[in-house]
Amino acid sequence: MIARQRSTTAAEVARPTVAAGPTAEEAARPAIAADHADGGTVRPVVEAGHADGGTVRPVIAVRRVGADEARLRESALAEALADVLIDCVEGGASVSFMLPLSRDKALTFWRGVLAGAARQERVLLVAETAIGRIIGTVQLITALPDNQPHRADIAKMLVHRDARRQGVAAMLLAAVDQTARDEGKTVLVLDTVTGSDAERLYQRAGWQIAGMVPNYALMPDGAFCGTTFLYKQL
Repeated sequence: MIARQRSTTAAEVARPTVAAGPTAEEAARPAIAADHADGGTVRPVVEAGHADGGTVRPVIAVRRVGADEARLRESALAEALADVLIDCVEGGASVSFMLPLSRDKALTFWRGVLAGAARQERVLLVAETAIGRIIGTVQLITALPDNQPHRADIAKMLVHRDARRQGVAAMLLAAVDQTARDEGKTVLVLDTVTGSDAERLYQRAGWQIAGMVPNYALMPDGAFCGTTFLYKQL
């Protein structure tokens, strides 16, 4: 499920990084590149930065967690991702978990996600600060039935509360779109709380509403919430 918020503010579109010395107009243009390793360095799918004394420095980058990293760094990644999940649930996000969410339960969930990424059943993207702190994440689930090789589900798009209003959600959406294209997916599906800021964010990003189901799930405090199902054709 996608992050469900009663009062979460949808992130505004961030400015991705461009080469040093750009004009102000060029610096505002989105820059998206396929994630890949080059000499051991993982290049981000999307970057956002700011100019300081004429030099553009990356502030936030969205990148793909590869299969090897998911195996070798499972513990550290699970701990960092658990911080984000717990913060979002405590902030009211309806993402399959109820309050109180224990750290053990959050860690168990992320270990399962990382195992799926290691098996290449899903793609895990993370948004990181310049010092490597994970502040957001989203998943592209690719292990679907044989008659849906062209489709993928978007799940658990989460942004830590202290990293909102910086365009992180928009960056994650741009990155997951590009990743889906790289994986040969042409139809994406997700769900979110009906009437939420997240729903409006998805619509601004080109997602179409397929339908709504009243009282589909619960908020973390136990209140019922409707769910909107959305799709996107790439």
